[in-house]
Amino acid sequence: MFSLEGRTALVTGASRGIGAAIAEGFARAGATVWLLARSARDLETVADRIRADGGQAHHASCDVTDRTATATACRDILDRSEAVDVLVNNAGGPVFQARFLDVREDGWDKVFNLNLSSTMRITQAIGGHMVERGSGSVINISSIGALQEWPEIAPYCAAKAAVLSLTRSLAADWAAHRVRVNAICPGWIDTDVNRAYTTDPRRRAATGENIPLGGWAPPTDIVGTALWLASDASRFVTGTVIPLDGGASVGLPASVRAGLDPRS
Repeated sequence: MFSLEGRTALVTGASRGIGAAIAEGFARAGATVWLLARSARDLETVADRIRADGGQAHHASCDVTDRTATATACRDILDRSEAVDVLVNNAGGPVFQARFLDVREDGWDKVFNLNLSSTMRITQAIGGHMVERGSGSVINISSIGALQEWPEIAPYCAAKAAVLSLTRSLAADWAAHRVRVNAICPGWIDTDVNRAYTTDPRRRAATGENIPLGGWAPPTDIVGTALWLASDASRFVTGTVIPLDGGASVGLPASVRAGLDPRS
């Protein structure tokens, strides 16, 4: 049920972090994987790891915020593939930190272009192909920032919340075509995007204390859920939003938990 043998998957933002981990996991499950990101060198490194592990991988260098480049890359991938069965929209990031009153409109636009508009463009191109074929799985990587308040990155949270709304709308729209659309909301994952936190012992510890399951997670902790959503194991699942955050979005802060624990 969890096999991706004979299927083709496209993963954006696949040069590192969560995207690279998902791509490698899909390849181990039997998929032919297309890697999409800006850095051709980093993509080749990930592709080499997949091939060394016995998997099949191709890559295309593309800035997903560039409309023309994105359209060209998607056409090329579809032309060179018999089909694209799975799409993982992983490319994104907060870009900057600032309180809302200090956010410039061009900064707002940049965050939305990277996190929402790029998802729209790629999903239109690849999702349209899936709708025509009558099958497919789209997995949007959002963030727990879409589910919680986070004043320093309000544009990012707003864009990722919009990704969740888009996920549910497309799930309803495409269900008749047997195209499933779901979303994953990662929490505190140890990636380059979070380097400002992971490399600062004080900030890393303070953040980790408020994760009920304890500490930061490696990118590989996202792979199992992504594989489930990509495979027939979740064939009756669509429009679902799954937080993968160690309980941070529903748990109490560490200081409060300690006060409620009768053993403390």
